[in-house]
Amino acid sequence: MCTLGLGAADSTFFETQNQSPLVSIFGLPFLGEARTLGNGEGSFRVTLDLANHFAGDSAPGEEVELDGESKRFTLSGRYGVGSRGEVGVDIPVIATGGGFLDHFIENFHSTFGFPNHGRDLVPRGRLRYRYQRNGVSVLDMEQSGSGVGDVRLTGGWQVYQSSDARRNWSLRGSLKLPTGDPDRLRGSGSTDLALWVVGSSRSERLVLSGAIGAMGMTRGDVLPDQQRPVVGFGAFAIAYDVAPWLALRAQVNAHSSFYSGSQLREVNGPSAQLTLGGEVRCSRRTSIDLGLSEDLIVNASPDVVFHAALRYGF
Repeated sequence: MCTLGLGAADSTFFETQNQSPLVSIFGLPFLGEARTLGNGEGSFRVTLDLANHFAGDSAPGEEVELDGESKRFTLSGRYGVGSRGEVGVDIPVIATGGGFLDHFIENFHSTFGFPNHGRDLVPRGRLRYRYQRNGVSVLDMEQSGSGVGDVRLTGGWQVYQSSDARRNWSLRGSLKLPTGDPDRLRGSGSTDLALWVVGSSRSERLVLSGAIGAMGMTRGDVLPDQQRPVVGFGAFAIAYDVAPWLALRAQVNAHSSFYSGSQLREVNGPSAQLTLGGEVRCSRRTSIDLGLSEDLIVNASPDVVFHAALRYGF
């Protein structure tokens, strides 16, 4: 039982982003903390995002269907360099298939009177990612599998820290490399560079955090004729310490559209997700994050994502 941790976190962010099959292939970064690690400090984090996808729509000349389930495991390492710097790496492993959550989600919706939006009209456990444009299938994937995704190299620089260390600002960046297979939607085929600013303010029990940034992308291999070269992203989060070992969290992530030339929200639409959950501090070095994400803009991100992360600092 994790009951030994002390103190509030420097950042309230869940390390998660939009898990849509058409978005997660790009380099939207984990936002990190407003305080960079000190010289010689390090951390390891193992993250799991389990996402259930069910979205579809049509418009003149277009039809999209995203039905499946994905598991994204990410091994992350961070290390402090000098008095202000930080370097790191994120290595994802992505498994895609029909999954097992369809039955649970359908029953949950029925129990609480929520609409299933056609979930009960298609086979459970199906994998089908398909997008047709002007009568041509520009995306068609029904084969499950797993493999390494696009690796990200990360860095950070402490811009400001107040004398009592309760207010922090850092400039962060990431470089996503095209190491994943775009044909299996484990990567985009593009090289993505993201830059963003993270800030936090901490009182005795409350932590407020915000981030805003932009990402530029080279031409990828997934819907290349519609891919935008630049997107903007941001987030706001709040955490409250209910006990020395437990903090409750709420977070909103948002980003602009990754594609153009479509009337469908699943393809060409901004996205926002709400994640609710908490952090359990097992010790001064170890903590566990648990969260549940919902789409604030329907069909622009998965209906439900289960998030878990284990962090160890040294």
